[in-house]
Formats: sequence, C-alpha cells, structure tokens
Amino acid sequence: MAIILDADVIIRGEKGTFDLKAWVESRPDDVFEVAAVTVAELWHGVERAGVAHKARRQQYLQSVLAPLPVVPYTEQTAHQHARIWAQLEASGKMIGAYDLIVAATAMERDSDVATFNRRHFGCVPGLKVLEPE
Repeated sequence: MAIILDADVIIRGEKGTFDLKAWVESRPDDVFEVAAVTVAELWHGVERAGVAHKARRQQYLQSVLAPLPVVPYTEQTAHQHARIWAQLEASGKMIGAYDLIVAATAMERDSDVATFNRRHFGCVPGLKVLEPE
C-alpha cells in the first residue's frame, strides 16, 4: 500500500517522540511518499530554526527525505483539492490549507495518509487515514 507521510509524523521523528525509522521498517510491504507541500512545510521549519538547531534539523530532514519519492502537485491534484475544499466548506468542517493539499494528493493516488492529526484528516470523505503506532 502507498502511504503519504504527513509533516507531523516526520516532525515527531525529529523530536524523538515517535520512532519513524522503526515504524517504516515494520511495514516492509508499504511504499512511503511525501507530498510536495509537506516538503515545503518541513523546509520552512529548517529556515525558521535558530542557528543552534538549523544544521541538525537540515541534516535530519535531508536524511528522511532522501529515500522518499516526492509527489508533485499536478492538475489532477488541483481537481481533487478543489473538490475536497468545496465539500468541506459546504459542510462547515474546513481544515488547514496544507492538510487539504496532502489529502488531495493522497486521494488522487488512492493512498493512505499517515498522520497524528486524525481530527483534521478524518473530516475528508473517503480519505484513508492511518495513525502510526
């Protein structure tokens, strides 16, 4: 199964509150990917980091992203994004802009989203949400 990693999963791995490497290794039959917008979110964290943490954060991010395919935002993603956006807006259950894009990326590819933010992603009809253990 293909799994799109949300930023919070990668960030918890960096903070040491989640063993990302062990979790990925425990799922040898799965293919892990990351949405392009998530890469931007993570690099934003590097850019905002203070001098004392920037190099360590950059090294961690590069090591995590190196083996992960980055899924681009395509015209098909844009269509899914618009559909989900309209549905959530109509239902009064809007989620964050980046979460919308991650959800659209996963829906377009028929992938799961691995996240600790089930509250937001669970609002997206038809999205398969996986909370890492």
